[in-house]
Amino acid sequence: MSGWPALTPANAQPWSRRAMLLSGLMGASLVIPKGWAAQSRPGAGLKILVAYPPGGVSDLVARALAKAVADQLQAPVIVENRPGASGTLALELLQRRPPDGQTLVFTAAAAVGLLRHAAARRATTSAAAAPLPVQPVAGVMRTPLLLVGTSALAATAFADMVEAARKHPGMLRWATTGEGTTGHTVLQRVSQLAGVRITHVPYKGGGQQLTDALGGHFELLSTNVAPSQLSALRDGRFKALAVGAPHRLPVLPEVPTLAELGYPSANLDSLFGLFAPPGTPTPVLLRLHAWTAQALRSPSIRQSLLDANNQPYEGSAQDFARQVEHETDR
Repeated sequence: MSGWPALTPANAQPWSRRAMLLSGLMGASLVIPKGWAAQSRPGAGLKILVAYPPGGVSDLVARALAKAVADQLQAPVIVENRPGASGTLALELLQRRPPDGQTLVFTAAAAVGLLRHAAARRATTSAAAAPLPVQPVAGVMRTPLLLVGTSALAATAFADMVEAARKHPGMLRWATTGEGTTGHTVLQRVSQLAGVRITHVPYKGGGQQLTDALGGHFELLSTNVAPSQLSALRDGRFKALAVGAPHRLPVLPEVPTLAELGYPSANLDSLFGLFAPPGTPTPVLLRLHAWTAQALRSPSIRQSLLDANNQPYEGSAQDFARQVEHETDR
């Protein structure tokens, strides 16, 4: 992947099961499911379940992507919002769908990690030893995390916020899009490293979370770097405290990364992509990946991602599978 280096160690060692997954992607025999072979237009009836409520950045990206794929297929692509349970509700629905490539989920890798960790707990094993609960299809974008203070927060800098949390344990409230999300992981790691207690306020999606943040219903918000958030920063309704990204963002050059502030393990961004049911044949996965990659090469799609300060994903199907493997066992 170019342009936006992943937040994974360059020397991370793969597991043997991961190697098997990747070799399968690269070398499987080309056997197409009967349902696809019978279709005059493979992909007709494709459905994308979005793991977030309507109106947020993720929903808008998924719908733009669906339109671009539909244009390729010359057939409608249905988009349904299935928010809930930190993005895992849509994935649980996906697990019950036939592995025919007709249903996909658009979500963050962190949501896949939640299911993987839950399966590991049931099996009394480690997440790294548990198989992925769904099949990675294609990466779509990496999204930096933005930590802001709302009008309810007196502090104007990250260090001052930490000091306030230290003096008043549990009084500061930090909103995220749910348990186990990247924002929640950042909260947990900041709290642990700083030795403070901050109250978690989980939401089902970014829309209502942003509305409540603008109303000062809590002090802290981990969010994305979208136009609405930037507008609130410009007019003083939000205060930028830190970003989770490999480097400072061009749109917010004065805002330090969490790594710069001394919290390298909390310096996380989010990987979003498309996922298929478990057991989906490799040729189907590769065809779905090809459609997605072509859609991401569309100038309009690419520009819309960049305008929202997201980095379009440029890796291969194997790259995405490998990164999902790594990011969901942490």
